Amino acid sequence: MQRARIKLASTDIDRINQVCDYIADISEKTGVMMRGPIPLPTKKLKITTRKSPCGDGKASFENYEMRIHKRLIDLGLDERALRLVMKVPIPENLNIEIEMLE
Repeated sequence: MQRARIKLASTDIDRINQVCDYIADISEKTGVMMRGPIPLPTKKLKITTRKSPCGDGKASFENYEMRIHKRLIDLGLDERALRLVMKVPIPENLNIEIEMLE
């Protein structure tokens, strides 16, 4: 069976969930089989920096963290459904990747 695999990645989880809901609605309307959204492990990027710029004084640190959330959706291959998926409004800072599988 042929299918399209859609990979979504973003730092904002609300935007990912919004796009997943759009794709789920498209799959319902067209009657195409959909598996997902499957949550993939969240990647956490951490940086620790020193608070004082000169290096003198008390050794206090600040921690910064950026989380990258990922979702995976498998959609049955249907031309009409794929056209509608291509027209979904994609917010900025959201990375979307569509791959065709056998």
